Amino acid sequence: MGGPRVRVKLGDVNGIRTRDRGWLRPLNGVESPAVRLVCFPHSGGSAATFRAWSAAMPTDASLLAVQYPGHADRIAEAPAGSVAEIGSRVAEELLRLDPAPCALFGHSLGALAAYETARVLQSSGSAARRLFVSGSPAPGLAGGGTTHRAGDEELWGALRALGGIDPDVADNAELRELLLPVLRSDITLNETYRPAKHPEPLHCEVRGYYTTEDPLVTGAQLDAWAGVGTGRFSVRAWPGGHFWFLSDPTDLVGDICAVLAESEVLR
Repeated sequence: MGGPRVRVKLGDVNGIRTRDRGWLRPLNGVESPAVRLVCFPHSGGSAATFRAWSAAMPTDASLLAVQYPGHADRIAEAPAGSVAEIGSRVAEELLRLDPAPCALFGHSLGALAAYETARVLQSSGSAARRLFVSGSPAPGLAGGGTTHRAGDEELWGALRALGGIDPDVADNAELRELLLPVLRSDITLNETYRPAKHPEPLHCEVRGYYTTEDPLVTGAQLDAWAGVGTGRFSVRAWPGGHFWFLSDPTDLVGDICAVLAESEVLR
């Protein structure tokens, strides 16, 4: 199903890049972690999307968030050319870290980026232990749509109608001019995404999340994530819209941590 999957808050556009800081942002100061949870934002989001998660994380879990080029403190950089590029570059940085079990979470565009990262990690011999996906059809059903070709007014209006633009941003002409190119790029990545032909199945367990009032993703599209791997697949639904977890992530973070504890990634 095509269409915009964007959420922009004022905090996502406050950073101005002064040097190349790479793709990963540590959000808590855990050294020698039992697990790293790496979070991938939706279209229009930034690493700051996950800042509030740190307070709910176990003391032995490291929380990292991905910063896409063109966003926040990377705003002066050219956006990524594909979801596969995001996956490759993030995996490169993760592989340079000290070894630790890794779990990946992504929402909407971020779910596809997390999946592509998981593929690269597995092919490099450092497979992720868990993949958590939210608000996105499975790779074989993702992509499609023409929203990225819409004019500026139509595109901005569609995002506002979906609830994807924070009120502090929506009526600010200067911010709109700054944000529209990167938002269009994000939506283009989502709508033009195509998975690799005959991809190697993932061997990690996958857990999916969707909401009953999401106009962009159905439960059946989320259930199709069961086909990306050979490990156990599970799913959980909540009430709410496409950006359900942004206002209060407590239940989602609690569920992720409970799954990691049950599978002995966290002890």
